[in-house]
Amino acid sequence: MNIQDLSSTALLKRRHQLARGLPPIEQILRGSLIETYKRCGRPNCHCVDGPGHGPKRYLSTISRTGERPRVGYVPNAAHTEVREFLANFRKLREVLNEICAINAELLRRRESLD
Repeated sequence: MNIQDLSSTALLKRRHQLARGLPPIEQILRGSLIETYKRCGRPNCHCVDGPGHGPKRYLSTISRTGERPRVGYVPNAAHTEVREFLANFRKLREVLNEICAINAELLRRRESLD
């Protein structure tokens, strides 16, 4: 959908739809989920011929630009929730980008932002 092809009324309606569909702000997490498998080194262990022990999951986050990533262990019981929170952050970022584009187009048209 090209924003410039829509009427101002359609843009306002789309912006309202986007705002209503935002994920809960309390359920967002920025970062990356890393999944690893490790070999224990015992010669008779099943991991010698397989992928290794795991999966073990870690969350990599950066608090500020230029800072080194922090990596923390994610228990297996929490990994589904962490994955959902990460997806919510990606969705929030996409929706905010589209809302900003709509607002910029409305300003370009000299329309009210209300």
